[in-house]
Parts: sequence; structure tokens; C-alpha cells
Amino acid sequence: MSGFSDKIIWITGASSGIGKALAIALSNQNAKLILSSRKNQELALVKKLCKNPNDVKIVTLDLEDYTNLQPKVDQAIAAFGKIDILVNNGGVSQRSFVKDTLISVDKRIMDINYLGTIALSKALLPHFIKNEKGHFVVTTSIVGKIGTPLRSSYAASKHALHGFFDSLRTEHYLDNIMVTLVCPGFVNTNVSKNALTGNGTPQQKMDTATANGIAPDRFAKLMAKAILNKKEEVYIAGAKEKLGVYVKRFYPKLFSKMIRKLSVT
Repeated sequence: MSGFSDKIIWITGASSGIGKALAIALSNQNAKLILSSRKNQELALVKKLCKNPNDVKIVTLDLEDYTNLQPKVDQAIAAFGKIDILVNNGGVSQRSFVKDTLISVDKRIMDINYLGTIALSKALLPHFIKNEKGHFVVTTSIVGKIGTPLRSSYAASKHALHGFFDSLRTEHYLDNIMVTLVCPGFVNTNVSKNALTGNGTPQQKMDTATANGIAPDRFAKLMAKAILNKKEEVYIAGAKEKLGVYVKRFYPKLFSKMIRKLSVT
């Protein structure tokens, strides 16, 4: 693929996992990158792994600090003079039952996954409108379409992203602004290790399903293809996860029975 050559792409959550793999994949296709997360040292390591490190800039940010993201947007635009694509990939997962989850943890998940993402996107939106083009890419989740045990607030935050960006896509169609919602299933990253438990501490262990998930580099290639083809919504997941989405849509009562049989470990 050559469609990313000289495209300026901003990736959040770029210090590890999907974001790191996507950065390397897009750099291999000669994109110019802006990498963001809270972890400056890890971002510097990702930059070194990119094909063209001189075409990679770093803008550290914290999505949880969502009221102070405009200066970060200004810094990102200044890096190359414009931005073509924003990949909203930063976020945090969850592993706790509803009854065991402090409301402060629910709020933190929504602050990072939902409010942080939309605040960053809204701050960049005038730039896209002015340029009469732009592309928002959002890493949501299969649980942005279905709810599963131990992920109540995580699922809620991802469902919310679908509602917001579906609306944005419709409102700004005439401005040539596109939205691609990418829904991963299980991907072999540290997402489950970093997932918040009921009291807000990280789980610090790998889920079996996550360990057996899609390799990040494979996922990144499929995600890049979806972005290049300007897909509105794409499911990059195993057969069972994809099946769950369609059963939920067409046979919701059957899905409820199926999901109750899931292992919660």
C-alpha cells in the first residue's frame, strides 16, 4: 500500500500494544507520525523502531486531563503544519464486577476512554473543517457493540464512542470528514494487565483469551487497510467474537443466554 505516503497521522496510546504496532506499520508505508501517550520514554523507543524516525514527532498527553488538551492539539498541528488522520487509540480496560466497582473507577474509565477521546477530537475538529478534509479513526472494541462480564464501564465507554462518532460522521459529511470505528476482539497486548480492578488498581495479569489473541503486528496491518479503505466500521476479531455481534443484533435473547455461559476468568 502506498496510500499513506507523506500522510500526517496522529496516534494516541502509541507507547505500546496496538498503537505501537500501528505506528511501525504506518511508518513502513512512509507516513509522517505524531505519537502520543503519557509515557515519553516508551514513545521514544517506538520512534526508534519506526522506519523513518526523523518523520516521527512526540507529543506527550494524558487523556484523563481532558480539559487541557487544546495546547496538545496546537503542538501536534505545529509538528508538521497539519494533520490528516487522528487515530484515537488511547484508553484503559476493566476487570471487575459491577457490584465490586467503586464509582470513582467507573468515572475514571469514562474520563479516559470517552471524555478524553472526544475532547481531543473536538479540539482538532476546527482544523479538519478549515482544511475541508480529515479522518477520525477510533479504536473501540467488540464490547462497544455487546456487553460482557467484568467490563461494564469499559463497555459503556466504548458504546458511547460509537454514538458520538456516528453522530459526528453524519454532521460533517459535507466537510469531507470521515470516521472509521475499529472494533478489536482479543489482541495479544498488555491491555488485560493494565485493566482496572474494582478499587482502581491494575489487574497485573494476562487473561488467557488475551494471551491467545491476534498478534499486534497482524492487527495493525488489518487496521491500516481499514483506514486506507475508509471503512465506517470494522471488526478485527476472532470468529466467536464476530458471531457475538451478529447474534446480539438479530437474536438478542439468544445472545443473553450465550453470554451468561461465558467464563469470567
